[in-house]
Amino acid sequence: MDRLLVSADNALRTLSGAVHAGRANPAGPSSADAEPPAEDERRLSAGLMRVNHVGEVCAQALYQAQAMTARSPELRAQMSAAAREEGDHLAWTQQRLDELGDRTSLLNPLWYAGAFAIGLAAGRLGDRVSLGFVVETERQVEQHLAGHLDRLPPADTRSRAIVEQMKADERRHADGAEDAGGITLPLPVRLAMRAAAKVMTVTAQRV
Repeated sequence: MDRLLVSADNALRTLSGAVHAGRANPAGPSSADAEPPAEDERRLSAGLMRVNHVGEVCAQALYQAQAMTARSPELRAQMSAAAREEGDHLAWTQQRLDELGDRTSLLNPLWYAGAFAIGLAAGRLGDRVSLGFVVETERQVEQHLAGHLDRLPPADTRSRAIVEQMKADERRHADGAEDAGGITLPLPVRLAMRAAAKVMTVTAQRV
């Protein structure tokens, strides 16, 4: 029951936007004196950061579900620690969207519910499968963030600093899950995960 209450509280905070980072924003304090970006660059940055925010909404759901279904206390603690760092990412991307004068995805409740269901399914298949799912998810996210660094306007140093830190954290989460015994998921599963991520990315940039 306690885990259910914690998960429900996390869902409400995630979807309401009532999130606070435990670490300082890697972009540093925002400045009202900063020169506003050109409109086309602002739209590009906002679209990419909205996608990243959706990814962090999903990460909260996945880690909460996998922590609930973890067999061992050690894995539960590992999942919870990763979720806290993903919470930093959620707060940073939300703050950046606010600075860019844009909004989060209107479909966040749907993304959260779908990711939570997937996390429950992965967790119920056992700890090594759950860890393997983390490895594959985080490796894909790391590649996705590398692509965003290639696309973000060079002048948007604030978004770039946030994405760089997120990328480093995702790599560490994947390495930690792999070291803890995560298995390699079957190729069809990995391909399905990539296809689902692509659909989410395209949709989140617009809605």
